[in-house]
Amino acid sequence: MTVRTRTIAWSSALTGALAAVVVVSAGIGPVSIPPATVAKVLLSADPLPFVFDAARTERVIVLDVRLPRIALAAFVGFALATAGVVMQGFFRNPMADPSIIGVSSGAAVGAVATIVLPVAFPFGLELQGAAFASAVLTAFGVYLIATQGGRTPTATLLLAGVAVQTFLGAVISLLLLYSGQSIRRVVYWLMGHLGGTTWAEVRVIALVLPPLFVLLLLYARDLNVLLLGEEDAHTLGIDVERTKRLLLAASSVVTAAAVAVTGVIGFVGLIVPHAMRLVVGPDHRILLPTSALAGASFLVATDTLARSGSAEIPVGIVTAALGAPFFLYLLRSHEVTRL
Repeated sequence: MTVRTRTIAWSSALTGALAAVVVVSAGIGPVSIPPATVAKVLLSADPLPFVFDAARTERVIVLDVRLPRIALAAFVGFALATAGVVMQGFFRNPMADPSIIGVSSGAAVGAVATIVLPVAFPFGLELQGAAFASAVLTAFGVYLIATQGGRTPTATLLLAGVAVQTFLGAVISLLLLYSGQSIRRVVYWLMGHLGGTTWAEVRVIALVLPPLFVLLLLYARDLNVLLLGEEDAHTLGIDVERTKRLLLAASSVVTAAAVAVTGVIGFVGLIVPHAMRLVVGPDHRILLPTSALAGASFLVATDTLARSGSAEIPVGIVTAALGAPFFLYLLRSHEVTRL
């Protein structure tokens, strides 16, 4: 079976699984709605041409209350899993995740500063805008620190990222000391959440994510070659430094966009690529789209679990609670010792 055929087959299956998860999730809540009714409502939504009978209340609950949150969860899971695949291939390190160069910590500093400090940020930046800008600036700063003589060694980039994350963690701790009455809001954001989602937030990430994903998909073959080592990749005709810059920039922006709208949600970009690598293999031409779709389903499912109890909890807690044991299982099975 060719790579193209395998990619289409796996992507089609995972798209179907995502659709099923969305339908089930949209029916779960204080008002339970049968999956068949949810499907009718979704198929009747603009701009689809289908028309099915459904009560107005059910339409409002599904399309206006639950669907924005589900759509955002899908986009964010898609983004984090995509960035996780790229970062693990980029660093040739199975422990790499989307926040490895400090993007999440940078976003957290911007968000926490916006909440805590009694100052007006320039350009009318709200919390999400400040988080996104701070995340991108952090990634750019780490890249500049690690670059010498036009080259960016991955080991240096990794160590620079760890150092910057540690420093930004100290900044966040300092801001928490002065957070006062806003500490609850700060902690809730840091835990990762999808509550209060609107279609405006969905539209923002929907504009950013697709073109960057297509760009990364075009470089999937180059990412395969980079796994052989930079010298071998150069011998095979890859412009190594240019490719590294592009992969780093695109994956950092993808991560920044996701973290800015939801806060810090861990483990999605770490465990989903591992799980899919065990199923579809290490070829990034297949691994990248399948991991992205699996990440979308995973976060929709975990957020449904987070909001289905008697009291809603931040989805970041659920992903960590489920992800950590699974990752420990992978460690014990020795499947993560190589890419």
